[in-house]
Amino acid sequence: MSGIRQFRWADYDRVVAVWRESGIGVLSRAELEAKLERDPELFLVAESGEDIAGVVLGTYDGRRGWIFRLGVHPGYRRRGIATRLVAELEKRLHALNCPRINLLVLPDNDAGLRFWQRLGYLPCPDVLCSKPLPARIPNNLSS
Repeated sequence: MSGIRQFRWADYDRVVAVWRESGIGVLSRAELEAKLERDPELFLVAESGEDIAGVVLGTYDGRRGWIFRLGVHPGYRRRGIATRLVAELEKRLHALNCPRINLLVLPDNDAGLRFWQRLGYLPCPDVLCSKPLPARIPNNLSS
């Protein structure tokens, strides 16, 4: 692995490939543009030569850090890439004075839960509630 660095737009197609190969939902360019306005330094990629081997998307709301969409391309798994991506993201969140990091693991993802527990993340008995909002209508179309 060459190293871990901040995402650049030239990486987008290769990041999408990692997400797809990892079975992770893909964020559109529009969603990423909105996210990157807030804390672009928390969207990280792991490089291996010209390839993107892994990716993690973090965010910080001023109270809690969140980890989203950690994925490693299947051809690069079992090399510690996910662990290094998380460690770098934790370092960056710590530099922002973030007091706690949260993440979500689906209930049937036993391997994912074991991975996060090895890194010191503890399951919480919280109940996740979610409400989708309707798509925003562009200003020029709402008359």
